[in-house]
Amino acid sequence: MRLLIVTVAGIARRFNASVDSKKKIIKCLYNEGNMKRSLLYRLFHNFPDMDKYIIVGGYEFGELKKTLDRENCFEEYRERMTLVNNEDYEKYGSGYSLYKGLEEALKYDAHEIIFAEGDLYVDRESCERISKAGKNILTVNNDPILASKAVALYMDTQGRVHYIYDTEHGTLQINQPFTAIFNSGQIWKFVDGDRVRRVFNKLSESRWQNTNLEYIQEYFGELSGHEYEVVPFCNWINCNTIDDYRKISELEGNNEVYE
Repeated sequence: MRLLIVTVAGIARRFNASVDSKKKIIKCLYNEGNMKRSLLYRLFHNFPDMDKYIIVGGYEFGELKKTLDRENCFEEYRERMTLVNNEDYEKYGSGYSLYKGLEEALKYDAHEIIFAEGDLYVDRESCERISKAGKNILTVNNDPILASKAVALYMDTQGRVHYIYDTEHGTLQINQPFTAIFNSGQIWKFVDGDRVRRVFNKLSESRWQNTNLEYIQEYFGELSGHEYEVVPFCNWINCNTIDDYRKISELEGNNEVYE
């Protein structure tokens, strides 16, 4: 079984502040006249052959559920969708949404799990490469590595993966020799079911309440270089604001898939 977990629980304060509307916006569903151009639909469209789609919501959960139940474009995925409510989305960090998603995923005999943060635009070609790969996957993008906004990852001299980030967006620091450094693409693939469960059970409650990188680091941190593959995205946008979202149209042009 192949599963896709998408976490969309957050309030998206910056995005809401950038939209000229008094209505509360669920960022993953935002579109300008066509739900097929929402970030969530695009992720579904880019990973069309999953056996299960697990969506972890929180903010405006009722509206999220109504939309997924109502909109025709989600109909082909509806029987494969499971919507999970993270009621603590304001209290805890992004790790807790991943916890809720994996908690649901572990009910199934999955031989691969893809995890994507729900505020991303990525190109379909790169997603197909992730989907077809038989290895664990971590993704990277071509944006500059800035402490003010990036989640970076580097490989040490043994090929081990290390994620570095600063929740205060101040500085990034590496205290050992490294062979490569990248800007994280924030989509991952896990193909070792035993390891998925072992790391899930290993993390303490306090770590789950932190960033989702607690789990990611624990899963990938002890893998050797031959156990994972790095997939670079051709096109990648982290949609923090409405201006970020509108950059997608510049990349895609008049793509008939979304008409």
